[in-house]
Amino acid sequence: MNAKLQKLFQQKVNGKTILITGASSGIGLTVAKSLAKSGAHVLLLARSRDTLEQVKAEIEAEGGKASVFPCDLNDMQSIDKVSQDILSQIPQIDILINNAGRSIRRAVHESVDRFHDFERTMQLNYFGAVRLVLNLLPHMIARKDGQIINISSIGVLANATRFSAYVASKAALDAFSRCLSAEVHSHKIAITSVYMPLVRTPMIAPTKIYKYVPTLSPEEAADLIAYAIVKRPKKVATNLGRIASITYAIAPDVNNILMSIGFNLFPSSTASIGEQEKLTLVQRAYARLFPGEHW
Repeated sequence: MNAKLQKLFQQKVNGKTILITGASSGIGLTVAKSLAKSGAHVLLLARSRDTLEQVKAEIEAEGGKASVFPCDLNDMQSIDKVSQDILSQIPQIDILINNAGRSIRRAVHESVDRFHDFERTMQLNYFGAVRLVLNLLPHMIARKDGQIINISSIGVLANATRFSAYVASKAALDAFSRCLSAEVHSHKIAITSVYMPLVRTPMIAPTKIYKYVPTLSPEEAADLIAYAIVKRPKKVATNLGRIASITYAIAPDVNNILMSIGFNLFPSSTASIGEQEKLTLVQRAYARLFPGEHW
């Protein structure tokens, strides 16, 4: 984060209360620590209380403020309960960051007997996020202030192959966000979608070839979210994401061909586990042409 953005970020979040889902690892953990360091009260939400308590202790050891709210975002009743707990204990929520997510890397033709993959991905990435928004939105409307940041995916813009379940769930959340944005505009609530590229987190670790493709660090991903908080735009995307979106809008066949090439260059997850430890020169070159894309 450059010095100017860092200064604006600190001014924006100091004294604010910010709820982050998926706060126990990866992007959520990094964002939580960055926010707390800048003076925000971070509400940490994830499944494991023990892990969240550890994160809270780390934040407090550095002088930050954090509260722990365990919740399984696959369980609607759990979301309702934690929402009630938060609203009964916390005077105001300034920003909600829907970061928790599940990714499945599998081609459609390899998923014909795995409908549950689509169900569980939609459950967490879409229904869980929407349920939390529905529970907290009246609070923000009453205050006539707030921001909801939904972590989407570059795959929504580029139509990433092998990620149909994941991209579809993020696209659903994206469409929900666009509709909601117009509805709450008069209440001074900003809705922002961050089209996150591939980030080196525990979620992508099982796919061995990702060790050799360009990715963002969790810190770089956190910078995108910091920009979203400072500027409150409708969307945040990398250059590749913007180009992919334009390409699909004006030349969808070209987008299709490029994605097809990538699909055929990179193996399925089952073929990549324990077998391919390095990329070929062609794979490496292609991955560098599309940094942060999911293959």
